[in-house]
Amino acid sequence: MIEDVGQSGDTMADRRQLLVEMRAQDLDSIRLSTYRTACKLRFVQKKCNLHLVDIWNVVEAFRETGVNAVDLGDQLPVARLEVVLSTVFYQLNKRMPTTHQVAVEQSVGLLLNFLLASYDPEGQGKISVFVVKMVLGTICGGKILDKLRYIFSQISDPAGTMVHSQFDQFLREVLKLPMAVFEGPSFGYTEQAARTCFAQQKKVSLNTFLDTLMSDPSPQCLVWLPLMHRLANVENVFHPVECAYCRTESMMGFRYRCQQCHNYQLCQDCFWRGHASGSHSNQHQMKEYTSWKSPAKKLSHALSKSLSCASSREPLHPVFPEMPDKPLNLAHVVPPRPVNVTNDYSLSHSMPTSGNPYSTKNLLESTHQDEEHSLIARYAARLAADAAAQQQRIPTDLPGPLDANKQQRQLIAELESKNREILQEIQRLRVQHEEASQPPPDRGPQNPTLLAELRLLRQRKDELEHRMSALQESRRELMVQLEQLMMLLKTQGPGSPRSSPGHGVGRPIPTPVHSDSACTTPTHTPQDSLMGVGGDVQEAFALGPRRNLRNDLLIAADSITNTMSSLVKELNSEGGSETESTSDCDFGRADLSSTPSSDPFFTYKSRSASAAEEERFESDLERQLEAELTLTEELTERRRGPDKACAVTLRQ
Repeated sequence: MIEDVGQSGDTMADRRQLLVEMRAQDLDSIRLSTYRTACKLRFVQKKCNLHLVDIWNVVEAFRETGVNAVDLGDQLPVARLEVVLSTVFYQLNKRMPTTHQVAVEQSVGLLLNFLLASYDPEGQGKISVFVVKMVLGTICGGKILDKLRYIFSQISDPAGTMVHSQFDQFLREVLKLPMAVFEGPSFGYTEQAARTCFAQQKKVSLNTFLDTLMSDPSPQCLVWLPLMHRLANVENVFHPVECAYCRTESMMGFRYRCQQCHNYQLCQDCFWRGHASGSHSNQHQMKEYTSWKSPAKKLSHALSKSLSCASSREPLHPVFPEMPDKPLNLAHVVPPRPVNVTNDYSLSHSMPTSGNPYSTKNLLESTHQDEEHSLIARYAARLAADAAAQQQRIPTDLPGPLDANKQQRQLIAELESKNREILQEIQRLRVQHEEASQPPPDRGPQNPTLLAELRLLRQRKDELEHRMSALQESRRELMVQLEQLMMLLKTQGPGSPRSSPGHGVGRPIPTPVHSDSACTTPTHTPQDSLMGVGGDVQEAFALGPRRNLRNDLLIAADSITNTMSSLVKELNSEGGSETESTSDCDFGRADLSSTPSSDPFFTYKSRSASAAEEERFESDLERQLEAELTLTEELTERRRGPDKACAVTLRQ
C-alpha cells in the first residue's frame, strides 16, 4: 500500500512537471481550439520522444513482448506496460546513431505517467490492451495512413468490415487525450460522435474509413489528428516572407495569406493568437500554406495545370482490396499460452528498471525450448495434410481459377493488340513526317536553265579577271614610260642651249603643273603601288582612298598636257627674245663646246645646229606625247567597256 501511494505520488509529480513545461510554451494563448489541441499533443509527443517511433516499431514491440497474442479486452498491468515501453525505446536506440541516443528511463517514465494519469486516474495499476494499442497507435510518429490502417485492423471483423461498437469504444478512449491536456470542452466524447462520423454507411470498409478520417475537413471530433501530422510535416519549412505584424524577415512552419488584403501574410504564431495590423481584420478569410514556391514555380505549375488534359490531383490514399489478406495461422505451431499476470507483475518488479527489458521474454521462451523438435514435427505433418487436402479439392476449385486466368489472358491479348495498333500509327506518322520534310523534286536545285546561267556567269567572271590582270600589266608598262618622260623633261631644263647658265637672271624651264584633280597628297600607297616609278608619277597618280585605273590615266594625261603646254610657251618666249650679248654667247659656246655634256640625249654644238636639233626634238616629243595620249584614251575606253558589260550582265 505504501508502494502504491509512493508510485501515485511520483506519477502526479511527473505529470505536474510535464504540465508546467507545457504551460511555459504559452500554448493556451492560441485562440483556435483545433490548433491549440494539436500543438499540446505534439508537445507531449516530442517530450516523450514518440515522434521518433512509427507504428511499425510499436507493432514490433507488441510482438516481442507477446502483447499481440493477448485479447483486446484483457487488462495489462503497469509492470508489463513498462516492459513494452522500454522495448520500444531500447529498439529506438539501436536504430539511432550514438550521438542521438535518447534517455530511455526518462522517456519511459514520462510516457507511463502520462498514460496512467489519463487512463487510470483511480490508481488501479492496470490498463486494457485495447487502450494501450489505440493510444500508442495514435500519438506515435510516422504516416497517418499506416496508423489508421492499424487502428482499423483492431476495430474490424475478419471480413474486413468495421464494427461500430468497436469504433465507438475507439473514440471513447482516444478522445481522452485532448481531455488530458485540458481540451475536454472542445473535443470531449459524446454519444453522437460515432454517428456523425459514419451516419449513412452501414457497411464501412477500409477505403471508406480512410476516406472519412483523411478528408478535408475531417470529422469534428478527430480534426486535431490530421492537423498534428501537418504540424510535424511543416516544422522545418522555411518561408522567405516578412510577417506583416511582427515584422520577422522569415517564418517557419505554416504561412497564412489574407484573401482580401493585398499581399498581407502572417506567421503561424501571429495568426494563431489573433494578431492583426492595418486594415486587416481577423474576420477576413485566410489561406494556409505549407510550402514556399517562387513566382517562376507558381507560373510553371499554373501553366502545366492549365495545359494538362487529365486532372493532376492525386488520391488521398491508395485503394485497398475489400477483402483483407488472410493472416498466417500459427496456432498449431506456437499455441497461445494464458499469461500469468501475477507472475509477470512480480517478475518485472523483481528486475531493475534500467536492466535488460528482454529478460522477461527470454524467461517466457525458455519453457518452450524442450518442445521445439516436437513442434517442428507437428508443423510438418500439418503441412503435409493440408497439401493432400488441397489436391483432393483441385477438381472442385478448377472453374474459378480457370475463369480468372482466361479473363486475364483475354485482357493481355486486348492490350497487346492495342499496343500493336499504337505502334503502327506511330510508324505511319513518322513516315508522313519524313515525306513532308523532304523538298519536292521539281523545285529543287536541278533546274538546267539556272545551271547554264551559273556556268556563263562563272566564265564571264574568269574572263574579267584575266582582262583585269592584263590591264594591270599594261598600266605598269605605261607607268614606266611616263617615268622616263618625266626624267627627259627634267634633264632638258638645265641643258637647254637657249638658257644662259652664266647669268642668274636666266629663266628656268617650269616644272610640270599639277591639275586641280591631283592636288591632294595621298596618305598611303595603294596595293597596286607604283613601286618601280619615280615620285613625280606617283604624285601625278596620287588620289584618295578610292582610286581606279581610269582616274589614274586621266590625271596622268592632264599632268602631261599641262607640262607640255608650259614647255612650248617657254620655248616660244625664248625664241622671240634676242637680247643676249655676243660675247656671252661665244663664251657660253666655247665653254659648252670645250666641256662634253654628260646627257646622252643632247650634245651642244653651234647655234644653227642646235636650233635644228631643237626643232626636231620638239616635233619628236610632240608625236610621242600624242601617241601616249592616244594610248591613254584607248585604255580608258577598254576599261569602260568591261564595266558596262558587267553591269548589263548583273541587271539581267
